[in-house]
Amino acid sequence: MNSNNVEESVLENAIRFHGHKCPGLAAGIRVSKVVLRELGKPARDEEMVAIVENSSCGVDAIQLLTGCTFGKGNLVFRDFGKSVYTFINRETNKALRISLEKDAFDTDEEHRNLFAKVRDKTATEAQRELFTQKHMKKSDEILNMPEEKLMTIEQVEPEPVQKARIHESLDCVVCNEPVMETRVKLLNGDVHCIPCFEELTGNNS
Repeated sequence: MNSNNVEESVLENAIRFHGHKCPGLAAGIRVSKVVLRELGKPARDEEMVAIVENSSCGVDAIQLLTGCTFGKGNLVFRDFGKSVYTFINRETNKALRISLEKDAFDTDEEHRNLFAKVRDKTATEAQRELFTQKHMKKSDEILNMPEEKLMTIEQVEPEPVQKARIHESLDCVVCNEPVMETRVKLLNGDVHCIPCFEELTGNNS
């Protein structure tokens, strides 16, 4: 389907990157388009930062389209479980906070019941096909939804976000694998990686 608010090529690239089409990915595409419109072109390096408060499907679209990625260090994950995304352009010192409207993702009871069956792997082939149809329809609704019904966009004061740094690695005395120096655990003065430290101490905090 050719969506009114999203170019077909953008949608195809996002689906290829993420693996499937879904409402979450659609929302991430819409968020990314607002960011690029308001804050400028995708980040080639660290000139733009994304702070995401969930690890849902939409974050894949954000990484692909805005250039804010975990690998470059300009995507910050805060595990709050909220559909909220903050973007900062370091060059213009402009920042946006985008929150998705929960009503935009409302589905009918049949859709919810089918989703539960698919998730629990109890759905029949016919039920899976019907779920896919409903899921695609919801995805298209989000791709075409008026912006004001999908999200709230606020201009906010940019918060300081440290640029990515390359740290030295130290060898764990147990597994002998290198560990970033900022992540090592010391036990009796010896360097341990987190998994070895937790196995030895039973401390997984």
